[in-house]
Amino acid sequence: MYVLRTIAVMALTLSASIVLAAGDVEWPINGGAYNIRYSPLTQVNADNVQKLEVAWSYDSHDAFKDSEMQSNPIVVDGMLYVTTPAMKVVALNAATGAEVWKFDPAGGVIAQRHFRQRGVTVYQDRLFVTYRNYLYALDRKTGHPIDSFGVSGKVDLREGLGRPADKLSVSASSPGVIYEDMLILGSTVPETLPGSPGHIRAFDVHTGTLRWIFHTIPWPGEAGYRTWPKNAYTVSGGANAWAGLSVDPVRGMVFAATGSASFDFYGANRVGDNLYANCVLALDARTGKRIWHFQGVRHDVWDLDFPASPSLVTVMRHGKPVDAVAQITKMGTVYVLDRLTGAPLFPIAYQKVPASALDGEKLSKVQAYPVLPRPFARQAFTEDMVTNRTPEAHAAVLAQLRSLDSHGIYTPPSLRGTVLMPGTDGGAEWGGAAYDQASGLLFVNSNEQPWIIRMVTHDTTSLYKNNCASCHGDNREGSPPTFPSLVNIGERRTRAELIAFIREGTGRMPAFDYLEKNVDEIVDYLLTGKDTGVIDPKVARQDPNWLKYRNEGYILFRDPDGYPPLTPPWGTLNAIDLNSGKIRWQIPLGEYPELVAQGVKKTGSDNYGGPVVTASGLVFIAATNFDKKFRAFDKLTGRLLWETTLPAAGNATPSVYEIGGKQYIVIACGGGKNGAASGSSVVAFALPESVPQ
Repeated sequence: MYVLRTIAVMALTLSASIVLAAGDVEWPINGGAYNIRYSPLTQVNADNVQKLEVAWSYDSHDAFKDSEMQSNPIVVDGMLYVTTPAMKVVALNAATGAEVWKFDPAGGVIAQRHFRQRGVTVYQDRLFVTYRNYLYALDRKTGHPIDSFGVSGKVDLREGLGRPADKLSVSASSPGVIYEDMLILGSTVPETLPGSPGHIRAFDVHTGTLRWIFHTIPWPGEAGYRTWPKNAYTVSGGANAWAGLSVDPVRGMVFAATGSASFDFYGANRVGDNLYANCVLALDARTGKRIWHFQGVRHDVWDLDFPASPSLVTVMRHGKPVDAVAQITKMGTVYVLDRLTGAPLFPIAYQKVPASALDGEKLSKVQAYPVLPRPFARQAFTEDMVTNRTPEAHAAVLAQLRSLDSHGIYTPPSLRGTVLMPGTDGGAEWGGAAYDQASGLLFVNSNEQPWIIRMVTHDTTSLYKNNCASCHGDNREGSPPTFPSLVNIGERRTRAELIAFIREGTGRMPAFDYLEKNVDEIVDYLLTGKDTGVIDPKVARQDPNWLKYRNEGYILFRDPDGYPPLTPPWGTLNAIDLNSGKIRWQIPLGEYPELVAQGVKKTGSDNYGGPVVTASGLVFIAATNFDKKFRAFDKLTGRLLWETTLPAAGNATPSVYEIGGKQYIVIACGGGKNGAASGSSVVAFALPESVPQ
């Protein structure tokens, strides 16, 4: 019976990607069926992949400084749906790239505000997409909002969370998933204070009515409530499934990977383990009831969110197939859990970790360390890893490293400064992993980019530093594009726009409307550089969102010339055997063109987005931030089989589909990460007609 059930699940995995009508093979779900980013197509293979050429290209022409395209294109009924840098939704002919319709949720207003959007959800005649705090239902043929859904075609995501909606900042960067007649959705909420809860919700696909809600910050009487302070459910934020969800339609289960609680780096106001932050959650898809949970980080103060939606895989144990959940992490590890129970399928050690020296902080005494699979990224930045790119770079980095606390993951944030390795951008990131059941291999790309978290006292009279500097830095330079620079913001935004943005917030940025007239004084500082907006420290301490410490900003550790401060690889692509727990192969992913010109090759680089794997044995991935390459590798060996240069970095996950007997591989090319140029193209590749197929 168990084997038959597993075979049924495997069959559904394939059938969810295949539309029998006309024989076309589609990509109808973000991340593919079961979120394993697998295609059954074989037309493009190791023998002909080097002949791939551009089949069509579409440019939305709405890129701007630091903008991105993280969308995984959805292909249904010969139409391709993707979001642009300005958060517009476009419908394209999937065979030609011709635009059919475009929907602009902003109505052309303030189109260059930086938001993230990783795609859309399609259900029958409608398409769901989020913009700021709204969930829209669009007619799939016309792109017009469906009036019968919510209010005039949209639902306000701030409502229904048990707190005043006008005081919350809620959006969703990752699309929802469909189960029966429900759209199940996570959210993006502030990582600073004031916070918004990251509850998971199911909406009726026809009316937008809330069908169920799971409280990721538990309410009184719910399991996990005692892992927070008593009033946390009314004031705390985070614990949100920002990276998306995965559905097992056979069992009626939905799986979520959640992020940290707010504020990210200091938790004196949230003493306890903080369930269900940093968890893999298994919920009943019909009711939202918890089936099981697994917490990977207790009382997170390192921003170690689970960064990608869980992959629903089938692995072999003792000669029998076992349905499982594979969860990649920013720390460069993989948890493999039984899909029905959450029990680990590989050993996990729980080890003692250092205590914090910050007043009021009470860290967990132990944290989880997976024994297998072994880490696919280095987890500490030590002196023997310091860059040797030049003697000057080595000396400068070594001196800086010696001035910081760098003792591996779970080194507590400190006033001296703490090295996070891997950093807040991973290890693994939101692009997710691809899984090939035939080989048992999980393919995941990884960053090896240390970051610095330096805590500073929050006892300041500066309104800007009190409320904005934890993300945008004391110097207002931020960490673009995640936290945009505010230097010379007056050249890009009017006073009215700035006031509206600060008062309303959006997603990761909280709404500061409670500051009332002080918002105007913060804007004065941003426009003039003169910090005349002050507040009495005694008054500041009475604010429920006041904490003694904040971080100085998000600081990417670089050498004096702007390169990673450690020896390569700086980014990798990994093949991990989920049957044995062994890393089958690991290769550098990405290069810096100017270093290649100097003879410094195969360094790896920053990479964002994820891979797909095909039944013909190919792994396709773009992701590399500076060389803008799109590559195909042999799944069993990691051998490079094909590469091409994109118009901008493909910081997204590709989609694979077939129309009219032709296989396409499509990627959104938005760039924009860590100083790389931004773009606004979608490019599809296919074999030329002359190649035997």
